[in-house]
Amino acid sequence: MKNVATFIIILLFSAIGYAQNGPKIEFAAPDNTIDYGRISKTDNGLRSFEFTNTGDAPLLITSAESTVSSVVVTKPAAAILPGKKGKIDVKYNMAIGPIRKTITVETNATNYPDGRVALKIKGEVL
Repeated sequence: MKNVATFIIILLFSAIGYAQNGPKIEFAAPDNTIDYGRISKTDNGLRSFEFTNTGDAPLLITSAESTVSSVVVTKPAAAILPGKKGKIDVKYNMAIGPIRKTITVETNATNYPDGRVALKIKGEVL
C-alpha cells in the first residue's frame, strides 16, 4: 500500500511539472478575434494576429489554415523563441457581405488542448 501511495505522489508531481514546461502561445487580440468592422470593398483585407511565446521552449506553428478559400493565411516559418513575438497574417478577399470565418492554428503549445487554437475574423464588407 505504501508503494502505491508513493507511486501516485510521484506521478502527480511529474504531471504537474510537465504541465508547466514547454511553449505557450498568447494572442494579443481579445478572444482571439479580429473585428474588421464595417469596411469598404477597396480595403486590402490584410490583418495580423500578433502573439507571444510565454513558455520556456521554442514555439512551432505547424499549420494555419482556413476552411474557405476566401481567406489566405500566412504563418511564421521559423520557431518563435521564448519571450519573442510573432504574427499570423490573414488576408480576406473582400467579398461584399458579412465576414464570419475561423482559422485553425496547430502548434506545439502546451496551454491549448492538442496545441490547436481557433482564430476568428468578423466584420462586414460594404
